[in-house]
Amino acid sequence: MSNSADSPGTGTSPGRSRFRPVRVLTLAVFALAGLLFATSFHTAKGTNIRTDDSLLRLSDLIHERSRENAGLERSNAALREDVEELAAREQGSSEAEDAELKKLERAAGTDPVKGEAVTVTLNDAPPDATAKLPGYPEPEPDYLVIHQQDLQAVVNALWKGGAEGIQVMDQRLISTSAVRCVGNTLILQGRVYSPPYKVTAVGDPERLQKSLAESPAIQNYMVYVNVYGLGWKVEEDGVRTLPGYTGTVDLQYARPAGNASERP
Repeated sequence: MSNSADSPGTGTSPGRSRFRPVRVLTLAVFALAGLLFATSFHTAKGTNIRTDDSLLRLSDLIHERSRENAGLERSNAALREDVEELAAREQGSSEAEDAELKKLERAAGTDPVKGEAVTVTLNDAPPDATAKLPGYPEPEPDYLVIHQQDLQAVVNALWKGGAEGIQVMDQRLISTSAVRCVGNTLILQGRVYSPPYKVTAVGDPERLQKSLAESPAIQNYMVYVNVYGLGWKVEEDGVRTLPGYTGTVDLQYARPAGNASERP
């Protein structure tokens, strides 16, 4: 036997309103739609929220911060030189200690390095590029731009080839440097760069170029160079002096190794 209030013969009074879940749901949907419209209005503040104006303002802000960071790095480098000069006057270190310090500075990338150099240049393909070889699909936009892994592949191959120092664009790499791409821009140590990207390494030119050619990641990149026209150029750059890294070397998030129980 049914106990539904809608079933005939239950004795429900004709004048009594019945509970209709569908009506409640409908009212809830209309209320939610009104809330969304109000939120959209306040977000847009009378403008078209589908425009790219906010993105353009964000891009301008990023480039402005990049310029500020570059200025702060120059100031930091000048102050560091003053500190090192004052420290050299005060401490009576031995020649052996000075030599060891120089060795450590060179390995850390804070000291300039000079020698034979190889420069690798990577660039985006033309936006109207098409497949140059048969059997390959027409390119998607993603095929025509330099990606983070492409730059990382070049840097890793140069280190493997015995590079004594590497500079990406105008910045020296150190052990904590992170090569990161956002969209079609490179963000390196707080500064923003656009292609073409230049990576310069000091070392044995023959070994460096051999390591580049043997890298599986770069071999894959070369397929896109030959098929879709991505930019790739490797050249011996003569004797170059790569400046030492002048930014901060403080670790912001690293913790000393310890027992797991000591970690939060």
